[in-house]
Amino acid sequence: MSDTNWQAIAMIVYFVAMISIGLWAYTRTKNLDDYMLGGRDLNPTVAALSAGAADMSGWLLMGLPGALYLSGLVEGWIAVGLTIGVWANWKITAPRLRSYTQIAGNSITLPSFFGNRMHDESKLLRVVAGLIIFVFFTFYVSSGMVAGGTFFETAFGVEYHVGMTIVAGVVVLYTLVGGFLAVSWTDMVQGIMMVFSLVAVPIFGVIALGGPAKVAQGVAAVNPDFISPFGGATVIGVLSSLAWGLGYFGQPHVIVRFMAMRSPEEAKPARRIGVGWMIFSVLGACGTAIVAIAANRAGIINVGENQHESVFILMGQSLFPAIVAGFMLAAILAAIMSTISSQLLVTSSAVVEDIYRGVSRRELTDSAGVNLGRLAVLSVSVLAAIFAWFRTDSILALVSFAWAGFGSSFGPIVILSLYWRKLTTQGALTGMLVGAVTVGVWGTAGWFGLYEIIPGFGLCLLSAIVVSKLTYKHNPAIDREFDAAARLANASREEIDEHCAS
Repeated sequence: MSDTNWQAIAMIVYFVAMISIGLWAYTRTKNLDDYMLGGRDLNPTVAALSAGAADMSGWLLMGLPGALYLSGLVEGWIAVGLTIGVWANWKITAPRLRSYTQIAGNSITLPSFFGNRMHDESKLLRVVAGLIIFVFFTFYVSSGMVAGGTFFETAFGVEYHVGMTIVAGVVVLYTLVGGFLAVSWTDMVQGIMMVFSLVAVPIFGVIALGGPAKVAQGVAAVNPDFISPFGGATVIGVLSSLAWGLGYFGQPHVIVRFMAMRSPEEAKPARRIGVGWMIFSVLGACGTAIVAIAANRAGIINVGENQHESVFILMGQSLFPAIVAGFMLAAILAAIMSTISSQLLVTSSAVVEDIYRGVSRRELTDSAGVNLGRLAVLSVSVLAAIFAWFRTDSILALVSFAWAGFGSSFGPIVILSLYWRKLTTQGALTGMLVGAVTVGVWGTAGWFGLYEIIPGFGLCLLSAIVVSKLTYKHNPAIDREFDAAARLANASREEIDEHCAS
């Protein structure tokens, strides 16, 4: 049997496993809260690993090793910024967001939390936030489908549209059927696959090359400045890379895991697992790039022109038996699919919970809510697939600053919602719009070479504070909820359930 056949078998096993998890989750999905938030029943391991997998798409296994392979460790500052951001997000946001979202009207989406937190009777805040999520994530999902089609085209020679359809079909199936539980558990499995693959490739590469000394000699012969984190770096460049960490505070597909944890007190063990996963993953990506330089020089792999983002694939296929290499390839697909599924579900949640309920006066029954959620998943998937079918560069260009868009629009509002009782509806709405517009304008103009999240985040924060100070009116109900959320930020599930029931 050829290597390609063995790798295809590994892919089939992976696909069957993901669909099976979706069918299992279907049996545990009874109402809209289950479908959108898993009944707030994620344990720390699932919450942490699914958040990491949802966050890191194919960039972690292809983009980062490729950038490091070309330019050296100077490209690693973004990994440093993201690692710090992960830790800060789990530390600052997770415990209080978990308690506050349950206290503030049992909010199951980020926009609904904003509306309930500020007691926005007009529902304008949640509708606008829901529309921002719908627009940006539709293109984000489309980009993931493009990546999936490109992956099959590169790894197996499958025609782009066939590969894209396979990826879209499997992701939509388990997301459509199993909802949040399916997405979270599949993301956990995919996160484990990603980190084990990223650690295994450099370790076995070092062994194949004859030890660390041989690797160091090979790297030094090709690029003596490879290990310098400041080689060719500028202050603005380093700051821009580190600023990626700011984006975490506003990523709906990541922080929804905080809302779905069993209790606020479990944020601490989840943080340790999540940060540990991140550290091993980025170190593995760095190690893959380092070993790949020496392996290419030694003839173990052959990195052609413009193939730098394929070094992980080439290393996996060269170092491992075909069936194992197949699972290495599946890890890349896992990174792509985990992000698509998470973004797809968050978009569906925004459509049903925020846009529909924001403009409709009709109440949804449990079954109608779940069915509408599934219809939203299917509709967004079809729309995203239409964009992906034409493989347009404009979609990828939009996604390149979508991280900054979400981070700047939502990040400061999340932090202020949790830690500043005087935030108002008008302040939050102004901040979101200022952040989004700033990212769009600055990202298009490219002023000073500064990453647009820095001015976007700062102006969102400033405008939200200024407008809130001008529009603030004391509301005893908001104060009571704010104080309760702070007091219960490290509470057990029993304690917070008891408070909400009283």
